[in-house]
Amino acid sequence: MDGQPTHLDATDLALIRLLQRDARQTNKDLADAVGIAQSTCLERIRALRALGIVRGWHAEVDLAAIGRPLRAMISVRIRPKTTASVRAFQQEMLEAPEVLAVWTVTGADDFLVEVATHDVAHLRDFVLDCVTGRSEVVDARTSLVYDEVRVWDVPPAEQLTPAGSAPDARQVPPGTRRRSSP
Repeated sequence: MDGQPTHLDATDLALIRLLQRDARQTNKDLADAVGIAQSTCLERIRALRALGIVRGWHAEVDLAAIGRPLRAMISVRIRPKTTASVRAFQQEMLEAPEVLAVWTVTGADDFLVEVATHDVAHLRDFVLDCVTGRSEVVDARTSLVYDEVRVWDVPPAEQLTPAGSAPDARQVPPGTRRRSSP
């Protein structure tokens, strides 16, 4: 995708919403839910994949159940900030088994690195050995993640609520899931 929104009709939007809620639904169930033939449904989903709108399928894993209950976000600044150093940092972080995601960001920091470990000692060692032990890292701050509330049902841009008319932010909207960390 080139960053330009693709025009999607109501059927495409409905399929996307259904897949975001549960990507394991059968083609028959999806077709029935949006009122189209199974063959049409299959072709629409293939087209959504071909356009890069639906990028894949995954299983959400309970990190605590696999022995990694401690999650943290590490804010990192590097110098020099070159394309090569940014790409090298991203790649090397992604190779570490503790790392869940790396975001390149603007502002005071260059990266946010999400990690999951089995305990505080492991987190400390990871930060010291794999992050701050790198010569290009000039600053790193670690924040523990207590709780995560994530939106899984993401509407396209044209369906966003105008600023100032957003629903009460204290309520967890439909299409969200809470994932807690101890």
